[in-house]
Amino acid sequence: MLRFHKFTAGAIWMSEFGNPDDPKDFKFIYKYSPLHNIRFPESGQWPPTLMLTADHDDRVVPSHTLKYAATLYEKAKMHPQQTNPLLFRIEQKAGHGHGKPTAKWISEIVDKFSFLQRVLFMRWQE
Repeated sequence: MLRFHKFTAGAIWMSEFGNPDDPKDFKFIYKYSPLHNIRFPESGQWPPTLMLTADHDDRVVPSHTLKYAATLYEKAKMHPQQTNPLLFRIEQKAGHGHGKPTAKWISEIVDKFSFLQRVLFMRWQE
Protein backbone atom coordinates (compact mmCIF):
# COMPACT_ATOMS: atom_id res chain seq x y z
CA MET A 1 0.00 0.00 0.00
CA LEU A 2 2.93 2.35 0.46
CA ARG A 3 3.77 2.43 -3.25
CA PHE A 4 0.40 1.83 -4.92
CA HIS A 5 0.32 5.38 -6.28
CA LYS A 6 3.59 4.90 -8.20
CA PHE A 7 2.18 2.35 -10.67
CA THR A 8 -0.33 2.57 -13.53
CA ALA A 9 -3.75 3.74 -12.30
CA GLY A 10 -2.78 3.78 -8.62
CA ALA A 11 -2.55 7.56 -8.37
CA ILE A 12 -6.31 7.93 -8.91
CA TRP A 13 -6.92 5.93 -5.71
CA MET A 14 -5.18 8.44 -3.46
CA SER A 15 -8.50 10.16 -2.74
CA GLU A 16 -9.76 6.84 -1.37
CA PHE A 17 -6.66 5.41 0.35
CA GLY A 18 -4.55 8.48 1.07
CA ASN A 19 -1.24 9.77 -0.25
CA PRO A 20 1.71 7.67 0.96
CA ASP A 21 4.01 10.64 0.26
CA ASP A 22 2.20 12.63 2.97
CA PRO A 23 3.68 11.66 6.40
CA LYS A 24 0.25 11.71 8.08
CA ASP A 25 -1.31 9.46 5.43
CA PHE A 26 1.80 7.25 5.41
CA LYS A 27 1.36 6.44 9.13
CA PHE A 28 -2.30 5.60 8.59
CA ILE A 29 -1.70 3.48 5.46
CA TYR A 30 1.18 1.61 7.10
CA LYS A 31 -1.16 0.37 9.85
CA TYR A 32 -3.42 -1.49 7.41
CA SER A 33 -0.92 -2.35 4.67
CA PRO A 34 -1.20 -6.14 4.17
CA LEU A 35 2.51 -6.43 3.40
CA HIS A 36 3.52 -4.67 6.59
CA ASN A 37 1.14 -6.71 8.73
CA ILE A 38 2.49 -10.18 7.95
CA ARG A 39 3.11 -11.59 11.41
CA PHE A 40 3.37 -15.31 11.88
CA PRO A 41 1.95 -16.64 15.14
CA GLU A 42 4.54 -17.80 17.68
CA SER A 43 2.89 -21.19 17.80
CA GLY A 44 0.62 -22.35 15.05
CA GLN A 45 0.61 -21.54 11.38
CA TRP A 46 -0.27 -18.94 8.80
CA PRO A 47 -3.64 -19.94 7.34
CA PRO A 48 -3.80 -21.64 3.94
CA THR A 49 -3.43 -18.86 1.39
CA LEU A 50 -4.00 -18.63 -2.36
CA MET A 51 -2.61 -15.45 -3.91
CA LEU A 52 -3.81 -14.44 -7.39
CA THR A 53 -2.55 -11.94 -9.92
CA ALA A 54 -2.36 -11.42 -13.68
CA ASP A 55 0.76 -10.50 -15.59
CA HIS A 56 -0.90 -7.61 -17.46
CA ASP A 57 -3.13 -6.20 -14.72
CA ASP A 58 -2.94 -2.41 -15.02
CA ARG A 59 -5.15 -1.67 -12.00
CA VAL A 60 -3.53 -3.84 -9.34
CA VAL A 61 -0.05 -4.34 -10.73
CA PRO A 62 1.43 -7.80 -10.17
CA SER A 63 4.39 -6.38 -8.25
CA HIS A 64 2.16 -5.86 -5.20
CA THR A 65 1.17 -9.53 -5.10
CA LEU A 66 4.69 -10.67 -5.99
CA LYS A 67 6.20 -8.70 -3.12
CA TYR A 68 3.54 -9.96 -0.70
CA ALA A 69 4.16 -13.57 -1.77
CA ALA A 70 7.94 -13.17 -1.50
CA THR A 71 7.67 -11.67 1.99
CA LEU A 72 5.25 -14.36 3.10
CA TYR A 73 7.50 -17.16 1.81
CA GLU A 74 10.59 -15.59 3.39
CA LYS A 75 8.91 -15.41 6.79
CA ALA A 76 7.42 -18.92 6.41
CA LYS A 77 10.92 -20.37 6.03
CA MET A 78 11.62 -19.36 9.63
CA HIS A 79 8.61 -21.31 10.93
CA PRO A 80 9.20 -25.06 10.52
CA GLN A 81 5.70 -25.79 11.84
CA GLN A 82 4.24 -24.13 8.73
CA THR A 83 2.66 -26.87 6.62
CA ASN A 84 -0.44 -25.03 5.41
CA PRO A 85 -0.15 -24.29 1.69
CA LEU A 86 0.95 -20.84 0.55
CA LEU A 87 0.15 -20.91 -3.15
CA PHE A 88 0.61 -18.33 -5.84
CA ARG A 89 -1.13 -18.16 -9.22
CA ILE A 90 -0.18 -15.81 -12.05
CA GLU A 91 -2.65 -15.65 -14.91
CA GLN A 92 -0.64 -15.19 -18.10
CA LYS A 93 -1.64 -12.88 -20.93
CA ALA A 94 -4.42 -11.47 -18.77
CA GLY A 95 -5.35 -8.19 -17.15
CA HIS A 96 -7.73 -7.16 -14.38
CA GLY A 97 -10.42 -9.58 -15.56
CA HIS A 98 -12.54 -7.71 -18.07
CA GLY A 99 -12.60 -9.46 -21.42
CA LYS A 100 -10.98 -12.62 -20.07
CA PRO A 101 -11.75 -15.62 -22.29
CA THR A 102 -14.08 -18.28 -20.91
CA ALA A 103 -11.27 -20.86 -20.85
CA LYS A 104 -9.22 -18.64 -18.52
CA TRP A 105 -12.23 -18.09 -16.23
CA ILE A 106 -12.81 -21.84 -16.04
CA SER A 107 -9.14 -22.52 -15.29
CA GLU A 108 -9.13 -19.94 -12.49
CA ILE A 109 -12.36 -21.26 -10.98
CA VAL A 110 -11.03 -24.84 -11.06
CA ASP A 111 -7.87 -23.70 -9.25
CA LYS A 112 -9.88 -21.83 -6.61
CA PHE A 113 -12.25 -24.72 -5.95
CA SER A 114 -9.36 -27.20 -5.91
CA PHE A 115 -7.62 -25.06 -3.30
CA LEU A 116 -10.78 -24.90 -1.18
CA GLN A 117 -11.33 -28.64 -1.58
CA ARG A 118 -7.81 -29.34 -0.32
CA VAL A 119 -7.71 -26.97 2.63
CA LEU A 120 -11.26 -27.74 3.80
CA PHE A 121 -10.83 -31.51 3.26
CA MET A 122 -13.97 -31.62 1.14
CA ARG A 123 -14.97 -34.69 -0.84
CA TRP A 124 -16.42 -34.21 -4.30
CA GLN A 125 -19.68 -36.00 -5.01
CA GLU A 126 -21.04 -36.99 -8.39
